Amino acid sequence: MVQHPQDNQPIYSYVVPVERLTGRASEELMAFGASAQGARSQAERMLADDYGCDAEGIQQLLAQARVECLTPWCSPDGG
Repeated sequence: MVQHPQDNQPIYSYVVPVERLTGRASEELMAFGASAQGARSQAERMLADDYGCDAEGIQQLLAQARVECLTPWCSPDGG
């Protein structure tokens, strides 16, 4: 799926390492949102629904996550 940002709309990614869940080296889950909290909420839902994590497991994984603002990388003028 390809996402195209709208002008001046921030887009955030939440990148969560899931290697310990899958056993595959360097595997990461990426969730996206219009805010850092929105991306985090999406990551929480994905960890619960797709990976079967409980609240404690989710918090442990999110403690290792990183959040990034992607808008400068996606905008037509590069920033």
